[in-house]
Amino acid sequence: MPGEETTELSLTPHSTAPQFWTATVAESKFYWYDLLAGGGPLPDFRDPVGRYLRRMQFALDGTMEKRLLYFLIARPRVRIDTHRNVSWGFFSLKLTIPILLGAAERKSTLTIDLDVPFEATLKKPTVQLQDKFLLLNWGALTETLSIHDLIQRYQPEPTFPSTVLYVGQTHDPAGKLAKGLSPLVNRLRESVMDENDTFLLIQRMDVKVETTARDMSEEASVRTQTDLIEGALIRYFEGPAPRARKEVELGTRRERLEELQKTYLLERLTVDLGFKDADAFHELTSEHVPIARRHLFECVFDHGTPELKTLSAAGRPLVELKN
Repeated sequence: MPGEETTELSLTPHSTAPQFWTATVAESKFYWYDLLAGGGPLPDFRDPVGRYLRRMQFALDGTMEKRLLYFLIARPRVRIDTHRNVSWGFFSLKLTIPILLGAAERKSTLTIDLDVPFEATLKKPTVQLQDKFLLLNWGALTETLSIHDLIQRYQPEPTFPSTVLYVGQTHDPAGKLAKGLSPLVNRLRESVMDENDTFLLIQRMDVKVETTARDMSEEASVRTQTDLIEGALIRYFEGPAPRARKEVELGTRRERLEELQKTYLLERLTVDLGFKDADAFHELTSEHVPIARRHLFECVFDHGTPELKTLSAAGRPLVELKN
């Protein structure tokens, strides 16, 4: 994803005119964080699951040098039941997979319609079950899908909510988040892991600016934009007193947001997390907001404190993500 770090001058000129920002989603991707948490060695690349995990970590590593937003998400625990067998539909590639739901491991099934990959040399794959992965051997290639890949791809209707636990930025040259070594994220994960699987939802935002200012020096950097959007989203999903954050952090952020708001004369920030063809995993909720596939709100900053107002979606078309 784009979103490179941009360092501002130490003395940024003040904007000469009020600014109104609208932030919309440009790219959005879920990663199953549990698969990397703890930072242990990954399986060999020659192993199908090893290839899957290494590609996932490589993709996450690519976000660590950028200013992107991430949401730590909890969804109810799901596993493949390796003690039961799959079943095929008659004369079709409809595959029914046995699954276990929640901490109580309630038995259920997931039915999917497979598509034959272009490289396949078999008309029907051989199937291998692991508790977290489905491996489909098509002869010339092996397709590796996690249980949550299957749910996200083949269940268009929401089965479980995606609960936001924390909002942050990916920028981390040490790459701890990509390696599953972020202490804070791991603590939050451990607090819910008995009943939930945890994910990183990483998003890049587009920001449109309305202003009469014309000087290029008055344009905010990606870092500034992300800091302000992050502050608004923390208030929206984590509430007025986020439990996962210390008072020192909250105070420092208030001062930073107040300085940025005054520098750029930011009158209003509108945040829209909805987009066309968002799947059921994007049904986001938290302790402070009801479940919705589109979260749309307006934010003004009062001495660095975000003040929010939920907006109606009427007359606001959804954006289409860039491929």
